[in-house]
Amino acid sequence: MKVLVFGASGMVGQGVLRECLIDPDVTEVLSIGRSDCGLRDAKLREIRRADPAELAALEPELARFDACFFCLGVSAGGLSEAAYTRLTHDLTLAVARTLARLRPGMTFIYVSGMGTDSTGRGRSMWARVKGRTENELLALPLAATMFRPAVIVPMHGERSKTLAYRLLYALVAPLLPLLRRASPRYVTTTEQVGRAMLAVAARGASHEVLENADINAF
Repeated sequence: MKVLVFGASGMVGQGVLRECLIDPDVTEVLSIGRSDCGLRDAKLREIRRADPAELAALEPELARFDACFFCLGVSAGGLSEAAYTRLTHDLTLAVARTLARLRPGMTFIYVSGMGTDSTGRGRSMWARVKGRTENELLALPLAATMFRPAVIVPMHGERSKTLAYRLLYALVAPLLPLLRRASPRYVTTTEQVGRAMLAVAARGASHEVLENADINAF
C-alpha cells in the first residue's frame, strides 16, 4: 500500500506517520506539509510546501497512491470564521478534489473531531466548519471516512504544536492511561488513530463517520 500523509509534523500526523512506517504492508509514504516531520526512513519521502494544496507539479505521481491520511489542521482559537474556514475547509477540499480527479475511489481519511456539527446550524464555529468540510468530502468520488477522535493521548514522543495543549497533556499525563481504559468513548491515542487509519485503508469502514469509540475498536 502506498500512502499520502498530510500534516505529519503535527501531533496526530506524527503518530499516524510512525504507524505507516512500521507497517510491513505500507511500501511507500509521501509526506506533504508545511514543516519537516523530523523522521527519516527508506519508505518515506517528504515535500514541504507553504501551501500544501499546491499539487500541480506532483499530479503525475499522486495517482499512484492508494490512500490519503489528512491530519493537517489548526486550532480555531483566536481565528475568525473566515480565516479558520480557509485553513480548514478550503485547504482540505482543494487537496481532496485534486485526488478525486486523479484517483477516483482513493481512500481519504479526514481527522475531524468529536462534536463536529454536520447540520451546519450549531453555535460552535469550529464544529460548523468541520461539519461542512466533512459533508463536502463525503460528496466527492472518494472512499472517504471521517475520524472524530476526542482526547488523543500522544505516544512515542509525539508532541502538539499548540503550547496550551502541551501544557494540558503534561498536567494530566499520569491520568490519561486510566482515563483511556475507563472511557474509550472519549480517549484514544496517536498510535490507535494510526492503526485505525491503516485498517480502514486495507479493509474499509462500516460507517462513513467514525467516532472515538469506533476508532478504538480497530
